[in-house]
Amino acid sequence: MRDFSFSFAPLLPVWMLIALAVAGVIVVALGLFARRRGTLLRGLGLALVLAALCDPSLVREDRQPLKDVVAVVLDRSASQTIGQRKAQTDKARAEIEKGLAGLDNVEARFVDGGGVDSGNDGTRLFASLNAALSDVPPERVGGAIFVTDGVVHDIPTSAGALGFNAPLHVFVTGREGERDRRIELVEAPRFGLVGKDLTVGVRVIDTSASGEPVQLRVRRDGADVSSLRVRPGALVRVPVQIEHGGPNVIEFEVAGLPDELTLVNNKAVLTVDGVRDKLKVLLVSGEPHAGERTWRNLLKADANVDLVHFTILRPPEKQDGTPINELSLIAFPTSDLFGRKIKDFDLIIFDRYSNQTVLPAIYFENIVRYVREGGALLIAAGPDFSGPDGLFYSPLGKISPVRPDAIIERAFRAQITPDGAKHPVTRGLQGGDVSPPAWSEWFRQISAETLRGTAVLSGADKKPLLVLSREMKGRVGLMLSDQMWLWARGFQGGGPHLDLLRRMAHWLMKEPELEEEALRATAHGREITIERQSLKPETPPVVLTSPSGATRRIDLLHAEPGLSRVQTTVDELGLYRLNDGELSALVNVGPENPREFQEVVSTPDKLRPLAEATGGTVRRIGTGTGDDIVMPRFVSMRDSPVYGGSDYVGVKRTGASVVTGIGVAPLAVGFIGLLALLGSVILGWMSEGRRRPR
Repeated sequence: MRDFSFSFAPLLPVWMLIALAVAGVIVVALGLFARRRGTLLRGLGLALVLAALCDPSLVREDRQPLKDVVAVVLDRSASQTIGQRKAQTDKARAEIEKGLAGLDNVEARFVDGGGVDSGNDGTRLFASLNAALSDVPPERVGGAIFVTDGVVHDIPTSAGALGFNAPLHVFVTGREGERDRRIELVEAPRFGLVGKDLTVGVRVIDTSASGEPVQLRVRRDGADVSSLRVRPGALVRVPVQIEHGGPNVIEFEVAGLPDELTLVNNKAVLTVDGVRDKLKVLLVSGEPHAGERTWRNLLKADANVDLVHFTILRPPEKQDGTPINELSLIAFPTSDLFGRKIKDFDLIIFDRYSNQTVLPAIYFENIVRYVREGGALLIAAGPDFSGPDGLFYSPLGKISPVRPDAIIERAFRAQITPDGAKHPVTRGLQGGDVSPPAWSEWFRQISAETLRGTAVLSGADKKPLLVLSREMKGRVGLMLSDQMWLWARGFQGGGPHLDLLRRMAHWLMKEPELEEEALRATAHGREITIERQSLKPETPPVVLTSPSGATRRIDLLHAEPGLSRVQTTVDELGLYRLNDGELSALVNVGPENPREFQEVVSTPDKLRPLAEATGGTVRRIGTGTGDDIVMPRFVSMRDSPVYGGSDYVGVKRTGASVVTGIGVAPLAVGFIGLLALLGSVILGWMSEGRRRPR
C-alpha cells in the first residue's frame, strides 16, 4: 500500500516568507489599481518564487497494514461455575475464535478475567481488559468482547474511561428466569460487649418474588441460638448475645429454593470480636498480712478494672459481743454485694479471709450459686484456710478443689507440674524452664489433697500449690500460699507474679486464649492453621468440613507442651468446620460474605449502558437448554455509530499501518530552480517592455 503527500522545507524563515508574500500582494494590488498590463503575469511569477522558496517535495510512503486488535475477556469468576455457565463460556470462546479468524487482518487476544481468587473484590473484568490492551495503541483497537454472567464490579462510569474508541460487545451466559435467595447483612457491627446483646440487621433477598415468609436460623460458634420467620425484603434486627471475648462467629441461614442457582449465599457469616466492658472485681481481704496489698495494687493498676475492695480488720479472737452492724465506721452494703448485685461481678477474690461471722452463711451460698451459674472465684489462702474458721469449712467448701490437712512452714520453690507445663496459665512462665526454677523461695504452704481440677503449680513435698477447677458453668482458682508478695517485692530476685496473676484472673473469666482444652483455626489466604490445646497425652485427629460439605481427616503434629499444630491448604472459599469428636471450631477462608456471591443471577442490564455508549451490543447466548448457545456472526465495519444488529456484531476497521519505505521527489531543485524561475520572470517583463502602445 502506497500513500502520496506533499512536504515543504522552507529555505527562509517563515516570517520572511510571510513578509515577501505580503509585499507581493501589495505590488500586484497596486498594478491592478493602476491598470498596468502584465500585472497578473507578474503576480504569478511572484507566487512561483514564493513556492520555490518553500522547497516543495512529493513524498511517497510505502505502508504495511497492521492488524486490528480485539480483546476477548472470558469471565472465570466463581459465579461462572454455577450451572452450565462454564460450559457456555468455553463454547463461546471457540465460536469467537472461529469468527474472528474469518476476518482479514484481525488479532484476537483471549484473556481469563475475574478468577476465583478475586473473590475479595468481586468480578473485575475491566482490569483484565486493560491488562490485555496495555501494549496496544488506542488507534489499533478494533473492539472488545466480554463473555460473562453480566455481574461485573469494576464497570467504568463512561465509555471515555475505556481508553479506546471501539465497540464493546457483551455475551451473557446463564438463562432467563434464574432464581436465587440470599442473605444481606445490612447492619453488621464488628465489636460487641461480652454478656450483652448485639443487634445485627439482616435482610433476605428472594428473586422469586413470592413474598412468603421464610425461616431464618441463627447460630453462634456453630450452636443454634434462635430461629425466626422473616418476610423477604424486610429488614430484621436480630439480637445475639456475645458470650466470650475474642472472635464470636455468628451465622445466618435460610432454606434454599427448589430450583435455586446456588446455596452458597443462603448463609451469611459475621465475626464479632467480643470485648469486655470494665471488669468488675470484688476483693475481700481478711487478716492483715505482708502481702495484703499485692492484689489491690495489681487490680488498681489496670484501668479496665472497676474494683470494689473491703477489708475485715477485726481478727477472730476479738469476740466481745459487739453487734455486727456496729463493727464498721460506715454501713457496708454486704447485702447488695453478696445478694442482689453479686452477678454484676466478673470475679470475686478472697485474700486470707476466714469465716468471722461477718458474712452470714447465706452469702456464701449465694457465692456458690454465682460460681455454678458461670461466675469466677479466686481464693488466696492463708494458714486459717485449714482451720475450723477457714473457708473450706464454710459453704464454699462445696466448690473447693482441695481438702486442707496441715500447714507446711519451710523454704520451698514453686514448681510447674507436668499438667502445668501444658496449661496456658503456667506454660512458658519466665524462669520456670530450669531446675530449680529461677525465682525466689516461699516459706509457707497449706498442705492439701486435690479433690478436683488441675494442679498447675506444686510446692513443698510436691503438694498442690495452685489449683484451677471448673465448677459447672463457673471456675474456681485456689492459691495455697499467702506469700506471692515475696515475688512482687523482688525477694531473691522475685518471680513472674504479674504474668501468673493476670493469666489466672483471665482464665477464671474465660478468656478463649487461656482455655486448657481448645480447638482453634486461623486462615491466611488459602492456608488454614489448626491448633489443638490440650492437657491430654494424645491429640485426636481433626475432621475438616468444607463449605460444600466435603470432609477430610487431618492428623495434628506436636508443637510444644500442650499444643499440637498443623497447616493445610484448601481450595474453596467460605466457612470451614473442624471437629475432633469433643471440640469444634469454625474458620472462614476468604471474605466472610464474598462479593462474588452476593448477586449471582445473570443479567444483561448492568453492562448495557456502557456497551451501547460505545456502539456495541449486549445479548444472551444461552438457549435455556443445557449448555447450548446461539452466537452471532462477525463482520468488519468502518466507522459507525452502531456496530451490531440482531444477528451480527461488528469489529471496527482502524486502518492502522506502519511505514516500511519513503521516497521524496523535490518539485523545486534548490537555488538552480530558483534562478531559472527568476530568469523566466525577467524575460517576461523584458518582452512586455518592447511592446509599444497603439
